Amino acid sequence: MMSEVQVHTVARQMLEQHGFAAIAKAAEQARACEGRGEADEAKEWRHIVDAMKIIRGPHQS
Repeated sequence: MMSEVQVHTVARQMLEQHGFAAIAKAAEQARACEGRGEADEAKEWRHIVDAMKIIRGPHQS
């Protein structure tokens, strides 16, 4: 299991590399892990998705 610091580091790196499409990419990874029966790995990817949403900040209207 990744530490909270590691989760936020991965989230920041993914956002820098892929922009806001990184959230969709991480969600796809979570679904792929679930499909392979890797529940713990999927949980980490969902945690990364949540971290990216926090980093991104609130939606603007």
